[in-house]
Amino acid sequence: MSNAPAAPFARPELLSVIIPARDEEGCIVSTVEGLHATLSARAIPHEIVVVDEGSRDQTWAVLSDLRTRLPALAPVQNLGQHGFGRAIIHGLDNSRGDAVIIFMADASDAPSDVVVYWEKLCEGWDCVFGSRFIKGGQTYDYPRVKLLMNRVFNFFIRVIFKLSLNDTTNAFKAYRRHVIDGCRPLIAPHFNLTVELPLKAIVRGYTWTVVPITWRNRRTGEAKLKIKEMGSRYFFICMYVWLEKSFSRGDYRKPARKP
Repeated sequence: MSNAPAAPFARPELLSVIIPARDEEGCIVSTVEGLHATLSARAIPHEIVVVDEGSRDQTWAVLSDLRTRLPALAPVQNLGQHGFGRAIIHGLDNSRGDAVIIFMADASDAPSDVVVYWEKLCEGWDCVFGSRFIKGGQTYDYPRVKLLMNRVFNFFIRVIFKLSLNDTTNAFKAYRRHVIDGCRPLIAPHFNLTVELPLKAIVRGYTWTVVPITWRNRRTGEAKLKIKEMGSRYFFICMYVWLEKSFSRGDYRKPARKP
């Protein structure tokens, strides 16, 4: 992990959970309801911002109906260019929380881990990163080819950035709002945003810690990540942030903040 938080900073007041969704009518209701129930049980103030990413099924209709029964749900449609990264950025732009967590629509992430993330943010950390590959972390039904590619690429990231973090590519992470603002502009339009955000946060000097998390393969629908399409895009973002780290002379590092 990075240096300890330089707090005491104020506790976050509202958690925004950003969920990009494309053709997820089969699971989005259970995902949102399970997340809401967990956060409500722990009295965590929250909103759930589901971004409909050009769904061709009934995802938006299902979300619109669910909103009438669940006031914490704030669904939005991305009517511009599509892409996983663009959906997350759209969700960030349309959320109100001073703490933000990116969560997957297919229920591969555990709501109980969201609670852990929130508690760590409340301790004063700028970022909380989960890892499925440290003591206490677990994966269930991870496709072998994807697992191999994941470990190879994460090893590459660890080497070139000299990081202890071993699960950078996982989307499920937590940030305080000032980190998101400090990492803009966000340029990755696809799944490579999952690499851009944490690497920029680390390179720009925000504090971070790692906790073990659990991941389960989706039970319904179709996986959206296409390895063949994303390899070069991941590499581009890594090199983009590496160049900033190596040659920007700290021009983009976080400004000093007063408690």
